[in-house]
Amino acid sequence: MRNSAGSGANLGGRRHADPVDDPAGFGRRPPTGAGKIALLESIDLTGSISAAGHGMSYRRAWLLVDELNQLFAAPLVEAHHGGAKGGGARLTEEGRRIVALYRDAEAKMHAAAAGEIGAIEGKLAPAAETASA
Repeated sequence: MRNSAGSGANLGGRRHADPVDDPAGFGRRPPTGAGKIALLESIDLTGSISAAGHGMSYRRAWLLVDELNQLFAAPLVEAHHGGAKGGGARLTEEGRRIVALYRDAEAKMHAAAAGEIGAIEGKLAPAAETASA
């Protein structure tokens, strides 16, 4: 349960990161998660912020890209406006590095928790297994 500040739990006088705000144990809310990484990967594939948005509005996708560009020391996405062929976007080298680092960390965390994930999946009800498939 979150404390009133929403920054972590106080268990026995010791502060612990809130697992909702800090699922990977960064010590603070991570600047990006699976959704933003997927957006970056899609921009890399499509060359377009609007095409990469997967049904979200262009404005929402652009705001997420802008947030990421502001959070990191170097921009992750370069956008090119209009022109005869229209605009476009591409990941910077730093953007590609961040995506690769995130995916590497994700694979390591999944491998480290494989037993626990299997145990959780083993407890699923039969209806839940078919609904998620």
